[in-house]
Amino acid sequence: MSAMQDSDRIRVGIGGWTYEPWRDNFYPKGLAHARELEYASRQLTAIEVNGTYYSTMKPSTFAKWRDETPEGFVFSLKAHRFATTRKQLATAGEPIQRFVGSGITELGPKLGPILWQLMPTHRFDAADLEEFLKQLPREAGGLPLRHVMDVRHESFASEEYLALARRYGCATVHTDSEKFPAIADADGELAYLRLMRSEAACPTGYPTPVLDQWSQGARAWVAKGPRREVFAFFINGAKERAPAAAMELIRLLR
Repeated sequence: MSAMQDSDRIRVGIGGWTYEPWRDNFYPKGLAHARELEYASRQLTAIEVNGTYYSTMKPSTFAKWRDETPEGFVFSLKAHRFATTRKQLATAGEPIQRFVGSGITELGPKLGPILWQLMPTHRFDAADLEEFLKQLPREAGGLPLRHVMDVRHESFASEEYLALARRYGCATVHTDSEKFPAIADADGELAYLRLMRSEAACPTGYPTPVLDQWSQGARAWVAKGPRREVFAFFINGAKERAPAAAMELIRLLR
């Protein structure tokens, strides 16, 4: 597989596209707010949508996002919090189905991984988590669904958890945040990075040598198999630098 084909399986972006400071250092001066997604999707290769965590979107909204973005662009959707902010994940069947049935398939081929984010206080309970994973649908509207667990309690940093997630085809977030465990699944096919340490004093958020390390790691990951993919999102930290960090990483990958 050629290097170009490998790089096509590495997608880089930011969380959302509506953020006031980006109107000073990312979006062109005077750009209409209604055109921000159109612009952002032509500088980046993916966006992680946080709004779906808080609100139930309409099918027409997903269709609008699909039509405003270029071919090959991908959205990762954070699943609604009603499914994940509960003590017993096994009871999440109805909100899981409600989220999956809310119109996300309107995105068509632009539908990327679905992120299921647990509370930082939620501890690993193998039996309860397995009941949750069993309820995640593998397809919707003829589209295959990919699921990613964002587990943020140190009790998940175990091979028992990773083996359980893999058994149900779920990837696991890897983060560089000091607040959450950095869990790496070397045997999975999907690497999902949430990078949270951008610095306001650095024009590209992260120093270029650090971004180059992420670039080399992403290339090495996809080179190990034709089905391997990487999604890297710059989230949090000095959020105003997220677009610059993403664009610099894309430049390094190219």
